[in-house]
Amino acid sequence: MSDVDVDLRGVADFIANPYPYYEKMRAAGPVHSARTDEFDRVWLVVGYDEGRSVLADQRFGKDWRTLPGQTGMGDPINANMLEMDAPDHTRLRKLVAREFTARRIEALRPRVRQITDGLLDAMVPAGRADLVDAFAFPLPITVICELIGVPDLDRDAFRLLSNGVVSPAGATEEGDAARAMGGYLAELIEDKRRSPGEDLLSALIAARYEDEDALSPDELVGMAFLLLVAGHETTVNLISNGVRALLEHPDQLAALRADFGLIDGAVEEMLRYDGPVEAATFRFARETVPIGSATIAEGDSVLVALAGADRDPARYPEPDRFDIRRDAQGHLAFGHGIHFCLGAPLARMEGRIAVRALLERCPGLELDPDAGEPDWLPGMLIRGTRKLPVRW
Repeated sequence: MSDVDVDLRGVADFIANPYPYYEKMRAAGPVHSARTDEFDRVWLVVGYDEGRSVLADQRFGKDWRTLPGQTGMGDPINANMLEMDAPDHTRLRKLVAREFTARRIEALRPRVRQITDGLLDAMVPAGRADLVDAFAFPLPITVICELIGVPDLDRDAFRLLSNGVVSPAGATEEGDAARAMGGYLAELIEDKRRSPGEDLLSALIAARYEDEDALSPDELVGMAFLLLVAGHETTVNLISNGVRALLEHPDQLAALRADFGLIDGAVEEMLRYDGPVEAATFRFARETVPIGSATIAEGDSVLVALAGADRDPARYPEPDRFDIRRDAQGHLAFGHGIHFCLGAPLARMEGRIAVRALLERCPGLELDPDAGEPDWLPGMLIRGTRKLPVRW
């Protein structure tokens, strides 16, 4: 890549509202060479068709540890299937998919409702709350911890480490958080190995792939990291971003309150309109690949801006309009291709149950006018705010 045509470093309003930037980029073309706070040079894909194509194209690799010049294999948390290519990705995904079944997820529905009701019982009498802290975070972290088998997880400490990995303020914080997270999870796995239960992590510790050996220690750490972090971070911001969108669009909020039969479509539109993952994780070209008018050279870095693709007017008419009756199917909020989010059904279930219950219990719900400006999470991976002050 010669030079960049988009420089996003230190652009504060890009973090707060990237959509006008993506709109301007799309108008000039679906793919741009860019400089970001994380990348000195990266190809940024902002068109829907092009983004969907890249996500499914295995000429774009994920395992950065195989790149020339890499001398180490990174932290143990990097040994996860999101950062692997076939055949390692295939092996790991089959192992977890065998345990992460639709039946197992559906069986969680009554428990998700129970946790939701308990959180609202504690929150509602106060008349106001930080919705992230009181509701959007504790719901999915409780569900995923119980599913995996770590109900005694120190959630406050884990939340700090998780945010340090997925939304770091800088490279130092990210590295420190990754090492601490790896150590934390290795201890957790050893405890589970000594005292297995009827849970997902115990099943993965005991799992075998056909006639091959069990998961390696690093692969177990990587799997635990991916399940715990991806299992709650996306849902936290699905709920908080979705509720913010409803509260900023009173007509859509009123329509949903009048007919909760719209809840499934409303959640899909929340995911499309302002989803929890702004850009898919890092890819690199294994060979020279043309995309649109751009030529991605072998070894070049590529980011698919899911948030940009899902506002592409070629795919969604009037894309900046939040419309819970829209057919938002096909959005890329959970990715596409072999790395499509395995936990999407669980996230959707949690989002539908949480948003409906919140609106039913808090008929006067509104953004807190005294809250000040939102504190947006840094970086281009997770899209959301640290807090969402509301009142009712």
